[in-house]
Amino acid sequence: MTAAIAPLIHLHTEDNVAITTQDMQLASTASAGEQLVTLAAAIPRSHKVAVRDIAEGEAVRRYGQIIGFARSNISTGDHVHLHNLDYKEFEREYEFCVDAKDEPVLPLSERATFQGYVRSDGRVGTRNYIGVLSTVNCSATAASQIVQRLRYSGVLDQYENVDGVVALTHGTGCGMAQEGEGMDILRRTMRGYLTHPNFGGFLVLGLGCEDNQINQLTQDVQLRTDLPIVYSTIQELGGTSKTVAAGISWLTGMLGQVNETKRTTVPASELILGTNCGGSDAYSGITANPALGNAVDRLVHQGGTGIIGETPEIYGTEHMLVRRAATEAVALKLLARIDWWRDYTAKNSGSMDNNPSPGNKDGGLTTILEKSLGAVAKGGTTTLADVVEYAEPVTSKGFVFMDTPGHDPVSVTGIVAGGANLVCFTTGRGSAFGCAPVPSIKLATNTELYRRMTEDMDINCGGVADGTTTIEDLGEEIFRKILDVASGTHTKSEDFGYGDKEFVPWMVGTVM
Repeated sequence: MTAAIAPLIHLHTEDNVAITTQDMQLASTASAGEQLVTLAAAIPRSHKVAVRDIAEGEAVRRYGQIIGFARSNISTGDHVHLHNLDYKEFEREYEFCVDAKDEPVLPLSERATFQGYVRSDGRVGTRNYIGVLSTVNCSATAASQIVQRLRYSGVLDQYENVDGVVALTHGTGCGMAQEGEGMDILRRTMRGYLTHPNFGGFLVLGLGCEDNQINQLTQDVQLRTDLPIVYSTIQELGGTSKTVAAGISWLTGMLGQVNETKRTTVPASELILGTNCGGSDAYSGITANPALGNAVDRLVHQGGTGIIGETPEIYGTEHMLVRRAATEAVALKLLARIDWWRDYTAKNSGSMDNNPSPGNKDGGLTTILEKSLGAVAKGGTTTLADVVEYAEPVTSKGFVFMDTPGHDPVSVTGIVAGGANLVCFTTGRGSAFGCAPVPSIKLATNTELYRRMTEDMDINCGGVADGTTTIEDLGEEIFRKILDVASGTHTKSEDFGYGDKEFVPWMVGTVM
């Protein structure tokens, strides 16, 4: 009996590697289109196999792009990974705006709709939370106790239009310069949450003597007229137990007002979708990320906004993004952030190729160039409308890039602070993540992961690799799921209560 020939995923005619679809044994045969390849080694699922001979020093290509250079001669059928593929810098041609185009937007009467919370400033929330924001790590415990006691008291069950309470705690706010980049980023992040449309009420809680003083945090912040908000400190209230009691009383008093807001029908153009990938594998750039990019394109067509970030994880693809920039100024903003990261990593004795992580590498990714080519696919194909700094308010419609670190909670915290009212999160290895007050839709890149972690995954994108669906059909499925979740349907991470620990502002600057 003849053994079945396993297919390889060969993405582009210029590619000299393909991706395995199952664990492969030495001397087994696989097909890349009409070409048959005999494996010279056992190769795990989702790893790369050479489909032609590659000379030492020659560029290795996937997606039709360079992902690294052969460390030694590589023969057809060889496993291509850490042992024979090197990361090197190479010259990239920057052609500004050549792929930019006028994006057609549907008339208002033809746009899809969802059920959202319309706020007094005109922005729209997908959830209606009360938040407790600690200005400093010293007030984090009290903030968490207030939220936990209220959450488990049962009182929230009486208010059907309140989605919950969330503690926004963190490990900084003091022992840092009171002015400068670090404090600017921290306060910009917190202000983004204080003005976020997914909040219907707030308690801002400090210790009292911290560097991040409440009056400076809230200075010149234009808060909504319909937002009940209380400010206080543990020192002012006389200690932890009195603070917790006062906090519960204040939040309980807000519930009636917050509950008065009801969902109404609004167009999809009011959605600001944040995207992120974590625990990526070699399937990420084949299935979930391009399908999510297709959904982003659909949202842009509706007049909405899609955000990608993770600057270290688009490194090496910036030449592709500047081609899509709306203006030269937008392109230069992106390149300025890339230069900042080069300098930042150099000063800290790092390298941009410190990424991928060990888990990424186990999943078949070898270099940052390969990872970035998959990650950037989340941004779809439309014109790059703007580039913003971490946690900066996103005011442009269309596709926007935000400068964030690759670390998932830090990245998403900035994107949410920028105004994202919903997040889609792709994963190939199985990230467990949520980001209250914003719902996070989890997209599995492969069917094996989806089956193994169904309780955490909202959509299986593995059908693209399995041949049971297309990028276009999956993009439509994701877009419909976005509308459904924006209207109130819970995601898996919401059901598990993820979100309290994932508020992680980017810590830049000196800790003193």
